[in-house]
Amino acid sequence: MRIWSLHPQYLDSKGLVALWREALLAKHVLEGKTKGYRNHPQIDRFKKAINPLDCINQYLTVVYSESVKRGFNFEREKIGSYSNSTILTVTRGQLDYERHHLLNKLKIRDKIKYNELLNISDIIPHPLFKVVKGDIEEWEKL
Repeated sequence: MRIWSLHPQYLDSKGLVALWREALLAKHVLEGKTKGYRNHPQIDRFKKAINPLDCINQYLTVVYSESVKRGFNFEREKIGSYSNSTILTVTRGQLDYERHHLLNKLKIRDKIKYNELLNISDIIPHPLFKVVKGDIEEWEKL
């Protein structure tokens, strides 16, 4: 499971579809609708929020918006509402790690997206996240 901290605009089509699916799975975990993935480290940062469901719905809304820009047909109804905009943190080291990780995937899957991302030195995070100083997050599986 990969719930990217970077903005979904950097993902290729395959990556965006996978992110949608995996974020919906995370939502089901947070809602207690599945037995699997309950202790997955990617979900822990949402669990630590004051309102985890607000966070995942906010996260999914941005992924959905990116899908609309690309002409995808994701189901908006799968996203719940959220009452408060939340900001979680992500370290600069984590964002840099994810950029490198995505570049490795794009090098094989999508040369155009690869070249676009290669030429961007300061990527932006998903709007749910504020970048703070630090190394790769403890929850990241290396």
